Amino acid sequence: MTEKAASKKWFSTGNVLNALFFAAIIAVLFVPSAKSLLIRGLMGVGLFQPKTEQAASSLPIKDVIFRDIAGRIISLSSLKGKVVFINFWATWCPPCLAELPAINTLHNKLSNNPNVVFLIVDVDNQLGKSVPFIKKYGYKLPVFETITDIPSEMLSGSIPTTLVINKQGLMVFKHEGVADYNSDKFIEYLQKLAGD
Repeated sequence: MTEKAASKKWFSTGNVLNALFFAAIIAVLFVPSAKSLLIRGLMGVGLFQPKTEQAASSLPIKDVIFRDIAGRIISLSSLKGKVVFINFWATWCPPCLAELPAINTLHNKLSNNPNVVFLIVDVDNQLGKSVPFIKKYGYKLPVFETITDIPSEMLSGSIPTTLVINKQGLMVFKHEGVADYNSDKFIEYLQKLAGD
């Protein structure tokens, strides 16, 4: 076999497709933005829906205090009477980045509701990094850090973790891992809790 024929055989369609598939797998494993994009695509086809029917039991939680980049302090106890959506995330977490567009859309849809509050909590407590990151992508999410310890029933170490606290201050929803919170079912769930 000549060198030209061997080269032509290596560049066959099957080999090129295999090489592209291998490169895509490597990218998903080692490039956070590629992994995030893949997860977001899977969310777009209906995977990663949060299960609100699992949220039946109410759990009392300790008070936690949060601070935004302007220094404004909010405690969970001060938010009684409102439904609180809390998302624990980090800028380096691909599943967190994958769900941010859906959370931003959910926030936009409910931002005029005075009975629903959003706390997007940077687990690294690096607002100087996370707030510009949020702005860079055009999200309008209120980013906070914690200034008190987070109880383990709220965050056990896995991110993203999303909680919903009802008007009575009880945790009624907890989801660890990525989810598409911009579904009609989840919006209806929050609105029902808010009394709308």
